[in-house]
Amino acid sequence: MQENVIPHQFGINKENRESLNGHRGFLIWFTGLSGSGKSTVANAVEEALHKQGVHTYTLDGDNIRKGINSDLTFAPEDRSENIRRIAEIANLFVDAGTVVLAAFVSPYKKDREMVKSVVKDYNFVEVFVDTPIEECERRDVKGLYAKARQGLIKDFTGVNAPYEAPENPDLRIDTTLTDINESAALVLQAVASKLELNN
Repeated sequence: MQENVIPHQFGINKENRESLNGHRGFLIWFTGLSGSGKSTVANAVEEALHKQGVHTYTLDGDNIRKGINSDLTFAPEDRSENIRRIAEIANLFVDAGTVVLAAFVSPYKKDREMVKSVVKDYNFVEVFVDTPIEECERRDVKGLYAKARQGLIKDFTGVNAPYEAPENPDLRIDTTLTDINESAALVLQAVASKLELNN
């Protein structure tokens, strides 16, 4: 069927949308263990960008897993498919000239590289929320670590499934060393130049 799918050439493109918005569209990808603070930092960054008049949208595990990816499990192959779909969704938002904030464990390096290739490297900012697992488990915001330790959850990253940490992220944050406001400020500083239309 793919040979019969021929993209239509529309008159409005990404550059037109970015010009209307007054800023560039790109993807900020937050990766890290469950409980590391990914969504919390992403939320703070989005609020700050919104106050600056930046068009944003946040994608995270809850709003994706309960909707478009509700058919997927946490098995390795489904985790990869989960990230693949998110990459395509994020790419549409980026094409719309929106700054997308995506907060996902995304434990596999190859999947994060795939996201980068889909949205293009110049539209991709990788933020590694590198909070130690001991702290993530101490917080255990959703009670998931406890369930995983009891054997009630299988394929849980950090307990009975691997996490392949980014080797060269654009930004590394340890939320035991920086509070939410400091963490958000670091992200905003890292992406400031990307917002500019002439970049």
